[in-house]
Amino acid sequence: DRRKKFPATTLLRALGFAKDKDILSLFNLVDEVKLSSPKIEKYFGRQLITEIVKEETGEILAEKDMEFDQGILDVLKKEGIEKIELVKPVSENTPNIILNTLRKDSSKTEKDALELIYKQLRSGEAPDVETARNLIERMFFNQKKYDLGKVGRHRLNKKLGLKIPEDTTVLTREDIISIIKFLIRIKGNVINTDDIDHLGNRRIRTVGEQLQTQFSVGLARMARTIKERMNLRDKENLTPQDLVNARTISSVINTFFGTSQLSQFMDQTNPLAELTHKRRFSALGPGGLTRERAGFEVRDVHYTHYGRLCPIETPEGPNIGLISSMCLYARINEYGFLETPYRKVIDGKVTDEIEYLTADDEDFNVIAQANAPISKDGTFKRERIKARIKGDFPVVSPSRVKYMDVSPKQIVSAAAALIPFLEHDDANRALMGSNMQRQSVPLMRPEPPLVGTGLEKKVARDSRTLIISDVDGTVIDVSADEIVIEMEDKRDLSEIEKLASFDENKIRKYKLIKFFRTNQDTCINQKPLVKVGDKVKKGDILADGCATNKGELSLGRNLLVAFMPWRGYNFEDAIVISEKVVQEDIYTSIHIEEFELQVRDTKRGEEELTREIPNVSEEATKNLDENGIIRVGAEVKAGDIIVGKVTPKGETDPTPEEKLLKAIFGDKAGDVKDASLKAPPGMNGIVVDTKLFSRKNKDHGTKKEDKKKIDELEKNFKKNINELNKKLKEKMLIVLEGKEAKEIYDKESDVFAVKEGTKLTKEVLKKLHFERFSYNCEWTTDEKTNEIVKLIMKKYNEKRNDYEEELKKEKYKIVVGDELPPGIVQLAKVYIAKKRKLQVGDKMAGRHGNKGVIAKIVPVEDMPYLEDGTPVDIVLNPLGVPSRMNLGQIFETILGWAAKKLGVYFSTPVFDGATLEEIQEILKKADVPLNGKTVLYDGKTGEKFDKEITVGYIYMMKLLHLVEDKIHARSIGPYSLITQQPLGGKAQFGGQRFGEMEVWALEAYGAAYTLQEILTVKSDDVNGRSKIYEAIVKGENLPEAGIPESFNVLVRELQGLCLDVKIE
Repeated sequence: DRRKKFPATTLLRALGFAKDKDILSLFNLVDEVKLSSPKIEKYFGRQLITEIVKEETGEILAEKDMEFDQGILDVLKKEGIEKIELVKPVSENTPNIILNTLRKDSSKTEKDALELIYKQLRSGEAPDVETARNLIERMFFNQKKYDLGKVGRHRLNKKLGLKIPEDTTVLTREDIISIIKFLIRIKGNVINTDDIDHLGNRRIRTVGEQLQTQFSVGLARMARTIKERMNLRDKENLTPQDLVNARTISSVINTFFGTSQLSQFMDQTNPLAELTHKRRFSALGPGGLTRERAGFEVRDVHYTHYGRLCPIETPEGPNIGLISSMCLYARINEYGFLETPYRKVIDGKVTDEIEYLTADDEDFNVIAQANAPISKDGTFKRERIKARIKGDFPVVSPSRVKYMDVSPKQIVSAAAALIPFLEHDDANRALMGSNMQRQSVPLMRPEPPLVGTGLEKKVARDSRTLIISDVDGTVIDVSADEIVIEMEDKRDLSEIEKLASFDENKIRKYKLIKFFRTNQDTCINQKPLVKVGDKVKKGDILADGCATNKGELSLGRNLLVAFMPWRGYNFEDAIVISEKVVQEDIYTSIHIEEFELQVRDTKRGEEELTREIPNVSEEATKNLDENGIIRVGAEVKAGDIIVGKVTPKGETDPTPEEKLLKAIFGDKAGDVKDASLKAPPGMNGIVVDTKLFSRKNKDHGTKKEDKKKIDELEKNFKKNINELNKKLKEKMLIVLEGKEAKEIYDKESDVFAVKEGTKLTKEVLKKLHFERFSYNCEWTTDEKTNEIVKLIMKKYNEKRNDYEEELKKEKYKIVVGDELPPGIVQLAKVYIAKKRKLQVGDKMAGRHGNKGVIAKIVPVEDMPYLEDGTPVDIVLNPLGVPSRMNLGQIFETILGWAAKKLGVYFSTPVFDGATLEEIQEILKKADVPLNGKTVLYDGKTGEKFDKEITVGYIYMMKLLHLVEDKIHARSIGPYSLITQQPLGGKAQFGGQRFGEMEVWALEAYGAAYTLQEILTVKSDDVNGRSKIYEAIVKGENLPEAGIPESFNVLVRELQGLCLDVKIE
């Protein structure tokens, strides 16, 4: 920090090591020497630690720091002194840092040191020694002012080899001494400085921890306001409600979730995107790095990332290496450090014991690879084993190995582990592959890959897109939006527990999500997989979600591919695709867009949702309901009214009299303007859902309606309670009949309902209201019966409380209405769905970073076909393979062909996949050419192509970058306020930028008038624009161009710099 510096020894003196001897002995630098020693000469030249004084006279015989020599030895021997203390030498070429520091240290006693430190820190003299001592105590040793935290203490103990208890979260004197020793060792090159990118020195701050920090900020603020209020208010009448304001805490938490850089909108494009977004780490954000300042070292892959952070999955662009994904088996420990699992190896024998290691613990261990060959008893088959220690890869003997990887795929994240033959792909392309899988659009008819990695089922299950049964039982009802299971009661309940239970409910209902819009406008739609009568076990899949097929992640479709150029249409990564793919809806997806319109309370009166919009034809409003919201099922085209709204137009604010007259006669339509929500250009779809949220307006009509709803709720509640009471009576009859009463106490009427000693017969019991009785009394003389009664009453009260809570919630919803932001009276939402077929301009990609844009959709008869007449579905450019080095796609293609022929699915795990020999075996079995090449015929001419061509089945996905969302055109639209130039971008309905290079192109052509037009009337010559419009309408010749507005802006800018520019 910016405080002034002082010698370390001053701090040690202030901590109670007042003398030089004390300080030197801390660092083992004191030698006690007997003068009678025969080898006394070897101590000559060393410094004395303390001055040597003749006790009788007080005469100084030798000064402190003097070098010990023959002269001093003679003097001391003469005086009869037997022992002296000398400074121990340190090794050659290294200075004695402590001694040098002591020489620089101006303080000689503890008092001096305390005063010096106080002066340096507070820039003023200390009033007394005690004040100075308190300052140091407060700085380092006070719980309130200083906190290492659990993690800080753990790291200090580990680094300095201390054994201080973990609950000591302040510094101790021992810590300070150890830190100084550590720094001396670094200076002497005994140990190296820490590597800042080592994962032992970087920890993860989880959401919980960040929330805890925010919470403590909120609590501190609340505490401050409580103290202030306590001072201001009258102490006699204070209640906690007066002091505590919970809003302070909730506002801090809301701000954190609403505005924190790390609080992100979930990427819900498909299940994999959701899963990886939840397993992501960022080095950015509050307390982290910034993109501009992060260098190469931080972004680089470090050897400690092994099994913790994925070396492949990270974004391209400015965030590369700063945002990473968690590896498959990694976990975060209690201190926030990443751990990865290893199998233990004891005396060269691999055990099944799993141990999670942090990066620090792993550093000094030799670790074998997961696929090192092992015999059945766990010993290694080979004499020498490839291993890993820190960032090095030695070949060692089995006896040196301490741990072994649990799996070859433990070094990659979920997205990278879904790429088959990842080991044959270049890392850059694998990075694109894992990122593009997250952008794939869920299709209407998904299909699992012919060649997968075996992780597809796991990812689909863990992404929570499927519905998974959490009970054993039988399916008794299945519909499109609900699955009902009758549970098998496997609970080993005793008779008493069965008797006490009020849960008769043996039925489990699962609601299915139908056509639900995600954050990215894709669609989640669950489809049942079970039939009525099916027996299901806990953990079975009941329904498919989006982008899954029979519980397996299915992001795309398998297509028959040929790697060949096709009439130049697949130049530069473009893709040629067969019309059949479009006709059969192979890549058709459903997208749902949300439109919302707010109704505000303006100065000139309230806006209103209505279908009666001024100057709009009956035809345009035929699909709107009485609230002006379009009906579900209506077809929407660009420009159609989605929600009708009118806004008061009045130029001046209405007077109270006008307001009154309006309220009486309801004269609204005269002075309102149309403010409806219209469908944007390019829109085409069907309304699937509408919602209207409104704040409560307490008029007579709504109050009446609310009362009706509340009455209905209370009626239901009473019915439920009556049934519950009936069950209670039945249970009590069984338990109490024939017993002798002791004290049955009625809470409501405050009397004993039954006299002590009464025999409890059926008649007596039937008259009692059990729900009114206290269950803490001794009901009968029989101890066991009392226990059962207590249990039954407890269960009864729990069930009754549940019903009461539910009633309260539902009532609250009706009375309060929807929560809307201030100033907004109503909010209408309309959801419009559209089917999107594949079209030219859509982006597609495989799993190996092989991306491209569709350039042409070709009729089936023109596509190249195989010898048996099968036309291929897709034609990719072979030049996309060699330079990109993603050979995984070729392996996948050829193995996919064999899979299709054999009618099986292959899974080839990452780094442990099928070898070339295994693939060739499969190809022979499937009767596929071993090189994967075959003869193709041209669809247009029927001629055979010269060379054999690689053919097979490849898994291709349609990505979210759809041309329909990007295509855009403008004629007249909004202009920028200052420069008067058209805005940019689709969202602003802007124009295309005609940039520097485009200007050069026109200059090179000599197209002077076109250039002038583009720079003036087509851009920011305001008068010229309107004149040209007139000329075009009237069919006249175009007028001359004027001065562009940007020139006037420049002139004004110069005038602002006091340069008077005039145009002559």
